[in-house]
Amino acid sequence: QVQLTESGGGLVQAGGSLRLSCAASRRTYSTYTMAWFRQAPGKEREFVSGINGSGGLTSYAGSVKGRFTISRDNAKNAVYLQMDSLKPEDTAIYYCAARSIGIQVVPTRYDYWGQGTQVTVSS
Repeated sequence: QVQLTESGGGLVQAGGSLRLSCAASRRTYSTYTMAWFRQAPGKEREFVSGINGSGGLTSYAGSVKGRFTISRDNAKNAVYLQMDSLKPEDTAIYYCAARSIGIQVVPTRYDYWGQGTQVTVSS
C-alpha cells in the first residue's frame, strides 16, 4: 500500500507559478511510476505529466508541455510538479498517482491516488 499526500496548491494570477509536491509513504516508492492528473469541474480527469522510477523518463500532456516540469527525489519519497506560465484553463484539482511500472495516460491504470490539491488561476 502506498499513501500519497499532495500539497502546494493555491490561488495564483495568470502568468504566475506554483510548485506542487506529493509525498509517498512507502519505502519502495522509488520503483513506482508517478504521475500528475487534474480534474476541472464538469470535466473528466486528465493526464498532466508522468515520470518513471529512476526519473530518467518523463511525459507531458500537450497542453502543459513547455510550461510544467515534473521531477522526483527518491531520497525524500517525493515527486514535484513545477507549473510556470499558468493559465486560467489550468484551474483544477491536481492529483498525484502511482503505479508499479510504465507511464500511462489513463487514470484507471493507476493503483494509488492522493486526495488532491486545488489550483486556481485567476485572469
